Amino acid sequence: MPTITCISEKQFRRKRLELQSTRQLVLLAPTGANIPQSFGRVQSDTRLHRRFTMDMQKLRGSIYLSDGALQPHELLEGRHELSSDESSWRLLLLNSAGRVCGCVKYLERVKLPKFEELGVAKSAIAKCKDWGHRLRASVEQELALAKRLAVPYVELGGWALDEQVRGTTEALRMALAMYGLAQTPGGCVGITTATHRNGSASILRRIGGLPVMSAMQELPSYFDPQYACDMQILRFHSWAPDSRFQPWIADISNQILNVPIITSGFIHRTGGRPFLPEIDWQATVPFHNSRTSIV
Repeated sequence: MPTITCISEKQFRRKRLELQSTRQLVLLAPTGANIPQSFGRVQSDTRLHRRFTMDMQKLRGSIYLSDGALQPHELLEGRHELSSDESSWRLLLLNSAGRVCGCVKYLERVKLPKFEELGVAKSAIAKCKDWGHRLRASVEQELALAKRLAVPYVELGGWALDEQVRGTTEALRMALAMYGLAQTPGGCVGITTATHRNGSASILRRIGGLPVMSAMQELPSYFDPQYACDMQILRFHSWAPDSRFQPWIADISNQILNVPIITSGFIHRTGGRPFLPEIDWQATVPFHNSRTSIV
């Protein structure tokens, strides 16, 4: 993906067309979700919610299978099911035929979890004798930050893009939409495990994903035997994306408010949390492209 440099407002108005798409974004709400009043297009449709969920799981299953990240016996009728699917927000990208061609899940933990309850606690690097305790200490600092700011802690995952949209701006659009979604209800502190295989780790780092740090040392990328690929754990703060992408995020934050939200069951509405003020305490972290084997 080409590097995007700082641009003027005039250039942004011209370049924003690059992020326009004939493909539609849709949000699937988690079970029992409280949906802020600021979201304008909310629909309760259990059958459609289920159809999109299965389409998303089939997309993940086919992509992870073709990448060698999963074996056929790990899928259920071709679907890659995660226990966190129903409790997560799921951002979907639909093609012109209304089929899911991209997805990512956003698990918001309003009640702060313990480290052991997080997905990263099950990662290969978490079990490493050299790096496991450092990962835990760093994540616990991020949890403490979320508590201090009174914002949720969020786990991102399940990112998958069909071949027809890989290498296009859709990958960037999906990543920016995650920042837009995170900013809309009031901000969050988050974490994700990203793969180097299809460039998701690189994209997330460019727009503001931060490496996990321990004693001023960056935790390296690692090989995950479960998915047979190089992975990296990244943290992020919704209020501090890379400034180069702020115009796009501001634009897509407004778009997110009009993205259709499909729920299953009763619609719960809330006033939402206030937006976080800008916080300028985050130090710049240098990029090191390192990799380690887990023993």
